[in-house]
Amino acid sequence: GNDFRLGACEAPPAIVSTYLGKSLTDYLDSFRKGEKVAESYTAASVELDLGIGNIPACKIPAEDRNRTSPLPYGGHRFEFRAVGSSQNVSLVNTVLCSILASTFSEFNVKIKGGAKPADVAREALNAHWRIIFNGNGYSEEWPKDAASRGLWNMPSCVDAIVRMAAPENVALFGGLQDAQGKPVMSAPEVEARVVVMLEQYTAIVEMEALTMADMIQRHVLPSALAAEKAGVPMPPTASVDTLKGFVGKLNSKRESLEHAAAAEANGAAPMSAEIATARARATIARELRLEIMEEARDVCDAIEAVVPAGLWTLATYHELLFLDASHGNTGLQ
Repeated sequence: GNDFRLGACEAPPAIVSTYLGKSLTDYLDSFRKGEKVAESYTAASVELDLGIGNIPACKIPAEDRNRTSPLPYGGHRFEFRAVGSSQNVSLVNTVLCSILASTFSEFNVKIKGGAKPADVAREALNAHWRIIFNGNGYSEEWPKDAASRGLWNMPSCVDAIVRMAAPENVALFGGLQDAQGKPVMSAPEVEARVVVMLEQYTAIVEMEALTMADMIQRHVLPSALAAEKAGVPMPPTASVDTLKGFVGKLNSKRESLEHAAAAEANGAAPMSAEIATARARATIARELRLEIMEEARDVCDAIEAVVPAGLWTLATYHELLFLDASHGNTGLQ
């Protein structure tokens, strides 16, 4: 999920900005300042020298595909790189297309009202220039810089889902209508999707917690007890008692999720109350996933490191990462 992915693993951070590259940025900067520029932008190219004598240097586009940007320009296209690894892109496309349609509609009204297209474009660039960031999105300085620019930084998947039901976003979807007056999404439709996404998030985390508790009780704990019986000392921060404590924490958090679900089912609440309840459950689920489960994993990893292979009943990291699936060995001599 994006709670783990954003800001790491070649994924952009949770701050929405766009990378244009130096060539396009310089062109648009001159244009917005009223300086004379070419009527159309022509992408520049740079020479790439690999430093290998028998491979000649080659020309490549100046626009680099910046993996640390959520919306980089890569030459003739923009690429939205912040979609969750298991997420369906249909809703993402709906949001992006709605934003574009609403903005183009505003441009259309201004141009039909007598404004020059170039002036409309220049006004938009000046109003939103702060979203352009060509630096390293992984740097420690970027979140501070983004905050000074007034850009959103929302690393919590739960908070991002709830934000979809904000009044300005509901107005966006409701204000775009087809010839029959049917909107992209009505207010109840937006809120229903928010509730479904929050419930899906909670259900996935609950399944993950159940799986972790089962693996600890059926595999890690018996292996640790067997190792202790064989005289293997456990790490100070990863004792058997510590492991048992995490099983209790996992079950306790899961029970709090079930109580929240029961409260939701017993009340005939309006949609806004449904969102509040779903958010409360999802927030508990996020704490379970990013705090308790992360800490439990650290304990399990520490125990795995000292338990003899013959007593460990799960696949080890060594086997998962280096086992040759074709030949059944690690390939190491």
